[in-house]
Amino acid sequence: MRVLLTAIVVLLALTGCSSKQPKINTSQSLVMESSVLSAGITTDEPTIGERDGQQRAATVLFNQQEMPVQVNYRFYWYDDKGLEIQPFERPRMVVVPAHAKVEIASQLGNLTASQVRLYLYL
Repeated sequence: MRVLLTAIVVLLALTGCSSKQPKINTSQSLVMESSVLSAGITTDEPTIGERDGQQRAATVLFNQQEMPVQVNYRFYWYDDKGLEIQPFERPRMVVVPAHAKVEIASQLGNLTASQVRLYLYL
């Protein structure tokens, strides 16, 4: 019985030591609270590119409502191993006018950044 229990514990420990590189699931590159959708704001996942020798992530927010909406957001940057890059970016705010669109972006000088996550909330 002890041998079986020890084998199970060792197997579970080895499973946790997988060499597989963690990546952000593409469905996780955009995290939007339901209140943002209820307020009429829609967007696509952020795209990453290079500008002026820095990594840049950007997306466009669309307001489908009759009134302006204040949206808070924060970009989280990750390296190719899935580790969050410091210094952490501070949360920001933008007002999206009625029936209009606004581009939001984040620029980072750390060229090891290869993944980004955008978090939107009211």
